[in-house]
Amino acid sequence: MAKPSKKDFFNMSFSTWIETASIFFEKKGQKSSNSIKVFFVKQDNFSAGSKWLARELSPQQIDYIKKSNLENFEFHGKKGPTWVIRQLGLGTSARRSHRGLIETAQATKLRDLFGQFFRCVSVHAPQKLEVIFIDALAEEIEQSLLGLELASYRFTQEYFGKAKKLPKLEVFDLKTKKNLSRASKSQQDGLKKSMVKAIATDAKAVNLARHLVNLPPNILTPLSYGEEIKATFRSMPGISLEIWEGEKLKAENMNLLLAVGQGANDGPRFVHLKYRPQKAITDSPRVRPIAFVGKGITFDSGGLDIKPSSGMRLMKKDMGGSAAVLGLCFWAAAAKYPYPLDFYLSLAENALDKKSFRPSDVIVARNGLSVEIHNTDAEGRLVLADALDVALKQSGADEPLAIINVATLTGAIKVGLGAEVAGLFCNHDILSEMLFESGREQNDLCWPMPLFQNYRNQLKSTFADMSNCSDSGFGGAISAALFLESFVGLKPWAHLDIYAWRDSVSGAFSEVGGNGQGVLMLIRFLTKFAKRGENLFA
Repeated sequence: MAKPSKKDFFNMSFSTWIETASIFFEKKGQKSSNSIKVFFVKQDNFSAGSKWLARELSPQQIDYIKKSNLENFEFHGKKGPTWVIRQLGLGTSARRSHRGLIETAQATKLRDLFGQFFRCVSVHAPQKLEVIFIDALAEEIEQSLLGLELASYRFTQEYFGKAKKLPKLEVFDLKTKKNLSRASKSQQDGLKKSMVKAIATDAKAVNLARHLVNLPPNILTPLSYGEEIKATFRSMPGISLEIWEGEKLKAENMNLLLAVGQGANDGPRFVHLKYRPQKAITDSPRVRPIAFVGKGITFDSGGLDIKPSSGMRLMKKDMGGSAAVLGLCFWAAAAKYPYPLDFYLSLAENALDKKSFRPSDVIVARNGLSVEIHNTDAEGRLVLADALDVALKQSGADEPLAIINVATLTGAIKVGLGAEVAGLFCNHDILSEMLFESGREQNDLCWPMPLFQNYRNQLKSTFADMSNCSDSGFGGAISAALFLESFVGLKPWAHLDIYAWRDSVSGAFSEVGGNGQGVLMLIRFLTKFAKRGENLFA
């Protein structure tokens, strides 16, 4: 592999396209060469958009938009290529189900529409892209521009330092009810700054998670992962970190994590990133941290219970949970989140070697439970179990208010829910509702699954307190979640079983690969928590 140029984090730059955009609150009739325009208009206020569209399109073209049920259009306008993205209502389709709870939120639908638009126009390499929003809400603008930013990410460009040929970006926020062009310059600058910062921070967090998942397993190892985190995150505001390895892991009785990683050239690592806001909150009660735990298997061969080649092909993505948690950590520091948070990453490679752990081994977990290894390919729950115990046993001001783990844990959840919907297992109704609602609002979906206690029978062992899995081909995602539940006590806890991968190009994703699943959901969850407070988990 050719040596890439060094950038911010595993050769990924933390600069964004949106941060270079020029943002205006009025639109003049200047003519641009090699420019592509895209208009956003609303169906329920189409007349407001028509007068702006009339400057670029013919009456016949505008009439076609009115009569069509499409959401995006491409025309050769009066001054060049012109696109129109129209927001349609949800409608009253008889096919809607679950009270609309699994429907795509309207604002986030724009993220995919604008991402799709950029994928189409980028092949023409325009010099300038003019994005004109007519009577749009702030969230609609933010999601649309986030779609453009996510669609501009290319792994090979980032990792190998290839020049990005992105057009100059001009954004026009045209309000019909309240003309912000009449606001003072300082008010306009404040609006621009806050909008761009929010979009850029979300995009960086998602793309960081995507980038990590895309990295090849000969580059991303437990050693390099930990070292790069140390080099990059220790200088971020409010972040302190600690990395355990070798003798420290032994001293902490991280025996399950050690067992999983003992067959690899690079031994396992355990990373704890502690975020504490630098600015004290004077008008709010003291809040204990929420803990996030991520599975970081940098490659999963299956161990001695080796996977078939087809099942091993994408196993560089088995650290997708840790990538999502690290992306969230980046977001918290960059956004200056007002409350404390803890992030725990269990990093290991599940490799084949004479030192690899074996089926029938009995290993004592950090919390004292003995675990019989029934299958070495059920390793993710093992590395998470010790990490969950570390999070659970923090004390005093560091005692977690709740614990949320994220993991590419089971193929069974994909069988049940597919690639785009994460499985949500939770022992606390309010926490479950908040995560579900957050996922729906961000189109980063999850669906509640049962912690059906009768399935604990599948984890029985004759020779230990429990087995790490069973022979049953049924309910595998549930029994895996029940295994994890054994390590969180009575603490409010949620487990997100994710896929972390995009199998095809669609929406805001311009290439197959890591998709940052879970990041936007958890950002929205933390935003909600900051508004609603600690008593939610009382």
